[in-house]
Order: sequence, then structure tokens, then C-alpha cells
Amino acid sequence: MPDPRITPVAKAGRERILVEAVEFARQALSDLTRPENVGEHRGVVVEGERVITHAFDCLLPGYPHWYWTVTLSRVPRSSKVSVDEMSLCPGSDALLAPDWIPWADRVEPSDISPTDRLPYRADDPRLEEGFEETGEEADRLEAFELGLGRPRVLSPLGRKAAFERWYEGDAGPNTPGTRAARATCSSCGFLMRMDGAARAVFGVCANEWSAYDGRVVSYDHGCGSHSETDAPAQARMWEPAAPVVNEFDMEIVKGSQA
Repeated sequence: MPDPRITPVAKAGRERILVEAVEFARQALSDLTRPENVGEHRGVVVEGERVITHAFDCLLPGYPHWYWTVTLSRVPRSSKVSVDEMSLCPGSDALLAPDWIPWADRVEPSDISPTDRLPYRADDPRLEEGFEETGEEADRLEAFELGLGRPRVLSPLGRKAAFERWYEGDAGPNTPGTRAARATCSSCGFLMRMDGAARAVFGVCANEWSAYDGRVVSYDHGCGSHSETDAPAQARMWEPAAPVVNEFDMEIVKGSQA
């Protein structure tokens, strides 16, 4: 997007008629704003042959370094000046809003709730066309990557990005929980193996007592809810002694005959 800022100059070559039409341009601005909102004349911008823009300080609150602009022109061999357009333009030191970014491009995964609906992206680089039919050509490809029945499946770029995100996140091997674990997820009975290319590295945790229940975890990840580990036995504060029975105060009663 081109920079909308303008830089007025005092001179504009040999175009004397349009350059000297300062008051004509100022009067034209009365159709756009009140006279008290128009400040000093700051120069002109040459737009083309016999086309010049006059710039006046904008005195509206909140618009420092902005200009009221009036673009004037004339036909060849004529001194009659015409107004082409009028607008409010930023100067070189004006404060501008950042470039507008579509919502679909600026939203982050953390901004999305389960009830939000994302816009369709036809050119999503993470996806590629899926195979919706079987046959000799499809048999040449790995069946677990076909995505039969789906119009698009993960592209190699999409798979690589997902695998790196999962492996480098808190469900990968580089976590305090993994370092403290007695065993990895690869030997856990609660691990559900995945399909496709991910099956070589990842599975899904199915232990409701694990903090990773329902999440993708790497085989070399680990936590304290492994199916084959146990909590450490509590050390005894003292060794229990045999019970002492006082027989001196014991009264033996014989059972009665029925």
C-alpha cells in the first residue's frame, strides 16, 4: 500500500497560474470545512502537468501535521483554474493508524473459543487437495495420508508445522514433568496411537487422571500418571511394636450350654 503522506514544497517549476491560486483554493475549502479549521498555506505538491495540490494546515483537534488539500488544474493555454478534488491528507510527521489486517490473518489460536467459527481460507498453505476416489493411481500413495472423503488434507508444510509445534510444546520431551517421570508415554497403556504420518512420533493420552488427557503427546513425553508407575511408599516414622495384652485383669467366662 503506497504511503499516503504528502510533503508540500514552496515552488513548482514554471506553473505560475496554479501556484498563485492560493486564495482560490482556500475559498474552495469552505465547501468542505469551516474557515476556522484551515490554517496557514504550507506549499504545493506537483501531481502532473498543469495539476497542482495546495496544502493548508489542519487546525482540527487530534490532527497535528495533517493538511487540508485542494487539487487544482487548468487546460492548455487557459488561465481558468478548476477544482479537481479536496481532501484531508497526512504530512510527513502525521500519526497514522497501522495498516489494516483482515481478521482472518490477525487472529491468534489463543483468541478462538470452541463456539467461534473461522473463515474459509481457499489458499491455506497448510492444506492441499485430498483424494476422494480410489483406484490404481491412489494405491500408489500411502493410504493413511489420502484423507478419503475430505476435499483437503494437510500439506507437507502443514504436517511439519504441526509436528514441530507439538514436539516443542509442553507435550513434548523437553518438560519438567518428562524429566521427573519414571517412564515415557511410549510404554504407557493409556496411549492411543495416531494414524498417518504422526503415528511414528505421537499418540493421544486417554488417562483421565493425567493433565494431558485427550491431548497429543510425543512418545518420549512423560508424566506422573503412567500406567505402570506407582507413587513412592511413605517412609514410616517408627517401627510398630507387637501389641501388649494385660492378662491380670482378664476374666474368663465359660460359654453356657444350650
